[in-house]
Amino acid sequence: MTIQKQIYIGLGSNVGNRFSYLQLAIESIHYEIGSIIAISNCYETPSMGFKGDNFLNACIEVRSSLSAELLLSKLLLIEERSGRKRYLDGQYHSRTLDLDILFFEQEIIENELLSVPHPRLESRLFVLRPLADIAPDFIHPNSKITMLKLLDVCNDISQISKQKNKLKNPLYNIDFSSYNFIAIEGNIGSGKTSLAKMMAQDFNAKSIFERFADNPFLPKFYDDSQRYAFPLEMSFLADRFQQISDDFAQLDLFKDFIISDYEVFKSLIFSKITLSKEEFLLYRKLFFLVYKDIKRPDLYIYLHQDIDKLQINIKKRGRGYERNLSQEYLKKIHLGYLDFIKNNPQQKVKIIDISNRDFICNRHDYLWILSQING
Repeated sequence: MTIQKQIYIGLGSNVGNRFSYLQLAIESIHYEIGSIIAISNCYETPSMGFKGDNFLNACIEVRSSLSAELLLSKLLLIEERSGRKRYLDGQYHSRTLDLDILFFEQEIIENELLSVPHPRLESRLFVLRPLADIAPDFIHPNSKITMLKLLDVCNDISQISKQKNKLKNPLYNIDFSSYNFIAIEGNIGSGKTSLAKMMAQDFNAKSIFERFADNPFLPKFYDDSQRYAFPLEMSFLADRFQQISDDFAQLDLFKDFIISDYEVFKSLIFSKITLSKEEFLLYRKLFFLVYKDIKRPDLYIYLHQDIDKLQINIKKRGRGYERNLSQEYLKKIHLGYLDFIKNNPQQKVKIIDISNRDFICNRHDYLWILSQING
């Protein structure tokens, strides 16, 4: 999965409808750059370094996979679309929109295009005040001082006034409050774990991820399926039951819901393919003894992906024991999931076709999937 970076961006405007320019910037960042995690209050401050109307300033925390250079280019485009004019006289001027990268993780970047952390933020009240709203304990990578402490010792005596209007986070237009438990399922290599991780981060969900790495039978099964199929399926069933039971017994009061990258019924789907007829009949009896006591999801999401793309994804993640998975095997798994969905009409299910989408690298695809889930 692509690594998401913690980024802080400063926003400012002193031309026209300043609040609208800041809100439009936030919406553009949401759709084009990454998820907005926090938004500060808005503050009005006098222009600094030139004569002009008062500025409206704010800061946001963003999670994005973009490089610092690509992030800068996208921010410049957003400024340009707002009507920002640039001058070559080396002087400060009024502007519809000003977007500055304040911090990029704990990285220190110095090149022709970028200077991060922003070189003058420690002496600017209009940056430190909103930053302290959303990141009081964030430590400056150079000075090793928190934002709250930098605000306390800042020598800027400019007048600053907090505004009543609140900028809105577009992410909050997506509402999962009616669900206590969402399960994301799909074939091997469909991206269910990646999607569950992204949603858990964005929507403050407790996550449950299947523990493949801890199963000693899995690599053995791929080398000798007949010998290890039954102990593999039994170990998966025991572990899935234990994990779901434990996680629901230990509710996190600070999380809004639970999201997992599997639903326990997958045990029956896979076992029907891997076990002999006699083994499956025995396994099925044991499975339903356990399954009747397991918490079911309020929403079951199935990610449909083309078999060819599944094989590309499987190869890309480089698990040696998966290297010989055939198209026939993957087709059987897909049909098994469809059979489960067909025979469980009481389960709320959303099937999402992601065959032509790359939600990990393409922000628009990720937001499209969220709209399909939320719609």
